[in-house]
Amino acid sequence: MEVANARNHSSKRKFDDTVSAPPAATSNGINDNNIDFSLLDAVEKSQNTVDVLDLRNVKKLVLAFERRLKDNIEARLKYPNQPERFADSEVELHEELQKLKVLAGAPELYPDLVNLNVVPSIVDLLNHDNTDIAVDVVQLIQDLTDEDVLEDNDEPAKVLVDALVENSVLELLVQNLHRLSDSDPDEVAAVYNTLATIENLIEVKPAVAEMVCERTKLLKWLLGKIKVREFDSNKQYASEILAILLQNSTANQKKLGQINGVDVVLQAVAMYKSKDPKSSDEAEMVENLFDCLCCLLMPLENKERFVKAEGVELMIIIMKQKKLAYGSAIRALDFAMTKYPPACERFVDVLGLKTAFAAFMGKIPVSKKNKRESYQEELEERIVSLIASLFGGILRGSRRERLLSKFVENECEKIDRLMELYMRYSERVKAETERMNQLALDDLEMDEDEKYNRKLESGLYTLQLIAVILGHLWCSEHQHMRARTELLLRQQRLGKKDIKDILQEYHDNIGDLDGPEEKERAQARIQKFISAF
Repeated sequence: MEVANARNHSSKRKFDDTVSAPPAATSNGINDNNIDFSLLDAVEKSQNTVDVLDLRNVKKLVLAFERRLKDNIEARLKYPNQPERFADSEVELHEELQKLKVLAGAPELYPDLVNLNVVPSIVDLLNHDNTDIAVDVVQLIQDLTDEDVLEDNDEPAKVLVDALVENSVLELLVQNLHRLSDSDPDEVAAVYNTLATIENLIEVKPAVAEMVCERTKLLKWLLGKIKVREFDSNKQYASEILAILLQNSTANQKKLGQINGVDVVLQAVAMYKSKDPKSSDEAEMVENLFDCLCCLLMPLENKERFVKAEGVELMIIIMKQKKLAYGSAIRALDFAMTKYPPACERFVDVLGLKTAFAAFMGKIPVSKKNKRESYQEELEERIVSLIASLFGGILRGSRRERLLSKFVENECEKIDRLMELYMRYSERVKAETERMNQLALDDLEMDEDEKYNRKLESGLYTLQLIAVILGHLWCSEHQHMRARTELLLRQQRLGKKDIKDILQEYHDNIGDLDGPEEKERAQARIQKFISAF
């Protein structure tokens, strides 16, 4: 079974994309309220623009910032209990931080910015007693690290991000998160901007994903955010950041499991067991939560936590309710049951077979989302994987008999369905093989690994799992099932050799990701099916 889908963040959302339009101006630049916008523009430009953003001007900006910072520190030390005496210096510091945003227009100068040793001063301001100043710094760092700004400037970006990380930006960003209020609109926006900044840092330096979880309590903060019942944009973004942190990191998956993460994510998805999200943003958040759950279910110890927390039962309930999360619940069960027999046993014990085989037979709820052909195909592939996991996890006893009996009932309709899927995926793989052969004739050579991966992408993996399920059925030595399989093969002018060929290719390409001993055991199981056929 493949890992959770890679996430694509090609276009980041802004906290608030709506911008109020200014009053319309007349041809002479004066609007209906007698405000001369041409004069205002001229004043603004004279105050804020830098003619040419070069090293000289960067030094001027940094010097002005350092001067205002020094003034503010001195005023606060001199008049600690008289805010009115240091208020002006704070306003001036705020203005200098705003001016530094112009640096985002010249990312190629970031190494010079780092060499001027201003990064420690900027990062330290995340600790400033005035939350407004800390919020300014969050916005500045977000702007400087925005993916649109850093495009084609990989090396300068890495220099800046390394300097930020070395100066404890991760610790201070997360520390600042804990003091931001949910009731202040500016601070709510700052929470969003903080999460965006962390995402920016991860995109430039992927190792940040594990660093931030090792050095801070971000995972705990994110869990607290997704536990809240009310939906908002920050809860949505928290779910997205959590998924990013988990998707490629076993260490983060295990760490979240250890702080009760499996339970919390299950509670968050349980809110949607009998209701649908009210908006597309909320629907995206639910998908993010299921992405988190599937990533969490990669380590063995989290599969155990999932079963103990009655996650199997919850997923079956979600499937039975036939709401938007139906397909996501199947995906989570697929991850939970892969190479984990206790989850398979629990699934059978709580009467999950009826629900699973209804999906296998194509009896799935129809909505705008799952009318898409790609969604239907993904669901098919997931349910085939789930049934293959059941056969792999339940090898004997009454549970095995109950599983096998599903393929006998209603005149072996499940075997008919299995062969229907076998033929469809077989045709896809055959078509892809022919395409690759044509490419070879056109002198576009591919190595064997690339060819095999292309076939997997076209449906070979699902075809292999179908062949494995047929192998389990054949090895049960149930005469009725064997006769039905042979009849259906003959009707398609196929024989047992065709299934054996697919199993042989599967056998020969089993990797040793789980160690050489597990590879040997897996190959032995497939060899048993090949010999039986």
